Amino acid sequence: MNSGIRRKLFIMMVLEIAIWGAWLPLIFGYLPSLGFSPSAPPAALKGIVESLPKFMHVLFSEQGLILNAFPVAAIVGMFFSNQFADRNFAAEKFLAFSHLIGGAAILGCGFTKDFWPFFLLMLVHCLLYVPTLSITNSIAFANMKDAQKEFGVIRMGGTFGWILVAWPFTFILVDWAKVSALNPQGIVKWFDAVFASGLTGDALKSATKWTFVVSGIISLTLAAFSLTLPHTPPKKKEEGAAEKLAWLEALKLLKHPFVLVLFLVTFVDSFVHNCYFNWTGGFLGASREAGGVGIAGNWIMPVMTIGQVAELGTMLVLGATLKRFGWKMTMIVGVLGHAVRFAVYAFFPESQTIIIVVQILHGICYAFFFATVYIFVDEFFPKDVRASAQGLFNVMILGVGALVANSICPMLMQEVFTKDGITDFKGLFLVPCYAALAGAAALLLFFNPPKSATPSGGGTGSAPH
Repeated sequence: MNSGIRRKLFIMMVLEIAIWGAWLPLIFGYLPSLGFSPSAPPAALKGIVESLPKFMHVLFSEQGLILNAFPVAAIVGMFFSNQFADRNFAAEKFLAFSHLIGGAAILGCGFTKDFWPFFLLMLVHCLLYVPTLSITNSIAFANMKDAQKEFGVIRMGGTFGWILVAWPFTFILVDWAKVSALNPQGIVKWFDAVFASGLTGDALKSATKWTFVVSGIISLTLAAFSLTLPHTPPKKKEEGAAEKLAWLEALKLLKHPFVLVLFLVTFVDSFVHNCYFNWTGGFLGASREAGGVGIAGNWIMPVMTIGQVAELGTMLVLGATLKRFGWKMTMIVGVLGHAVRFAVYAFFPESQTIIIVVQILHGICYAFFFATVYIFVDEFFPKDVRASAQGLFNVMILGVGALVANSICPMLMQEVFTKDGITDFKGLFLVPCYAALAGAAALLLFFNPPKSATPSGGGTGSAPH
């Protein structure tokens, strides 16, 4: 691959994941500020929802419907949209179309405060965005000579995109009236004043609308940039005909106990992983009086990117770790990382330094569990169903686990563990802490894969980092 194409593919990955990274971390605190309920359905659906079993009600709450647009799109993508796009459109043209319409939709979320327009815009964005996660991979693989050597570096662009998009918000989520009142003299003092004047409270929640604006601008930029990417024609139907029901064959492999255990633990870990995104932003930004850490609004997203920086380093040692400790222990460490982080959240909320440092564990959790799962599937599943098996686990990671977390987490935080404006973060964070401990115990006791495959480094997952 020549350097020009490699550079374009890297930029494509940076922009692709930056779209997601712009709006995801802060949306969980933004929706309550718009008055959307974490447990009650919109009025138009109230009669329908009340006829459903009670445990399903949170799925159809106002916040649940919006937050679950993404995992529902991931599930739909597994069974329809990814394959449809792959076989009927040139990849770069589908990418351009999806990011044009999807970008306009997420941009619109920044300018509406009513439930139905917000929900429909988010749904359109997610249904068009999720397939592009696999389409960008298809474009990259189609234009590589040596995928094993080249893909890791190109895919790393996505992690950089998630990190980079957080930093403009140190200048966006700022109380400029406070900066003006300080009247800083000189560029150094001006930066000091800006960095120390982050928005908090209701002002921060209101300004969160700019995360959707930034995401939309990046999406529209990628729509234009996609037209400069190498032409990647649609796959012929006969090339993929044998895989039409490959996901059913992959599903049959759940009859093996070690595969079933891994599948269920993947659900648990995805739930815990999404608890992090649901709660960390609000926890970091909440005042000390409200039980939080008290970090200024313009620093929340940069602090949360520490995990992605750690991920870059962890991925470099993942192959060696797998060879030294094996599948089981590596995965257990990844799951236990969640337990340790949430325990720190629960018992040391008064220490900003400890809370910031423990973000490192987020990258370790991702690499040692999710990335390891993708590698494991590639090693142990039959070649003819391998891609569908990856998709099956992706449905659990991006779909079902996120669906449950996004339905339950808002209600737990806003209604169960919050009284008179004060959140019991200790009790809240012990929920995913105990869930992670249970997942690690299940791996230790019941996950016994055969020893025929040799672990190797890599991983091509697309879970939120």
